[in-house]
Amino acid sequence: MALNAVEQVTEQVPADNFSVLEEKIYRTIDLYKAARAAQATAERDAERTRRLLEEREQELVALRRETVQLRKEREEIRGRVEKLLVQIEAIAEERAS
Repeated sequence: MALNAVEQVTEQVPADNFSVLEEKIYRTIDLYKAARAAQATAERDAERTRRLLEEREQELVALRRETVQLRKEREEIRGRVEKLLVQIEAIAEERAS
């Protein structure tokens, strides 16, 4: 039965047209393979980008924490320096009197 179908198609489609069809099928297969390869590459790139973004977000959180800590330390030091200046001024006033 399959042999009859092939014979019928062969009779209906001349050899030149069959070659053209065969070439189109091969090109379609090549395009499909190229598209799959491109998709795989795009997926790898997207995953790498996601990982980098996640790392950058973690770095940003760490830097924000560090900034808050440094500001607290700065305010603490500023307060201590102001106390020292008040004491120095008090000593200077005592000597001046």
